[in-house]
Amino acid sequence: MMIVTTVIALLLTFASAEPETAANVPLELKLWPGPPPGEDGKAVGPEMVVTGKRSDKTIVSLRNVTSPALFVYPAPEVSATGAAAVIFPGGGYDHLDWTEEGEEVAEWLNSIGITAVILKYRVGYREGRSRSDYAPAMALMDAQRALSFVRANASGWNVDPSRVGVIGFSAGGHLGAWVSTSLGERSYEPVDKLDEAGCSADFAVILYPYGIINFDSKRYDANLPLVKKGVPPTFLVVASDDDFCVDNATAYYRRLTRKGIPAELHAYETGGHSFALRATGKPSAAWPKRCEEWMRNRGLLKAAGSR
Repeated sequence: MMIVTTVIALLLTFASAEPETAANVPLELKLWPGPPPGEDGKAVGPEMVVTGKRSDKTIVSLRNVTSPALFVYPAPEVSATGAAAVIFPGGGYDHLDWTEEGEEVAEWLNSIGITAVILKYRVGYREGRSRSDYAPAMALMDAQRALSFVRANASGWNVDPSRVGVIGFSAGGHLGAWVSTSLGERSYEPVDKLDEAGCSADFAVILYPYGIINFDSKRYDANLPLVKKGVPPTFLVVASDDDFCVDNATAYYRRLTRKGIPAELHAYETGGHSFALRATGKPSAAWPKRCEEWMRNRGLLKAAGSR
């Protein structure tokens, strides 16, 4: 049974702390210096933390997000590679699957020397607005701002600004494709000096994406720019029994390869949707190892000092 808790400040028990003083506690940073751009609609309700159970594990999702933020998990100093990845949890632009497609992904990225940054991007309904158009547009602004944020803080976070990528799940995979194809063309007017840093992705990892192909028209999403030179190398994962998401992943893969963009697609026979890092016992559970190999082959995981 789901237990819904309204948290005005949305603390998530993540008390803001320096990484050096609190193991596994991320550094929480407000994404925008003032009101986020594009917010001209009233949220239908307050931000909420929703908790539930899966296999005796507590999982958290976030709803009605109006206060975007970054949660930074620096890579361990002894194994840091200099690479960083901004994580876009899935949830259909309705909510964010925070535990399995956020925190657990950050832990895995840290284990292979990557600084992980979970983006709490805006999702949910606004009064008088269509979620299918309005929420993704706000999320894109947040995603681009997040990439600029990481690059602007690269030296302090031991990050190589030329190895800052994205990893997205489901709707977050759509967001990852959108950021990738935008090629650094910002969807909002710069708000401060931080926005002088680039907002493009150097690599993309996209899992079971939803929305790249419009569900009704069966055509490429009109909101997404076309794939062209400059789109980053991309690693795609999907399960063949994931219905419509198979079309999304394969269609995007074809567009990448036709334009000569380095791309790798892993389409597993079974796995369903939203398997993330769960130990399902199915071959699809091996995708993190394949992804690590892909990153190493592309030179993304070289030692932090060898730039």
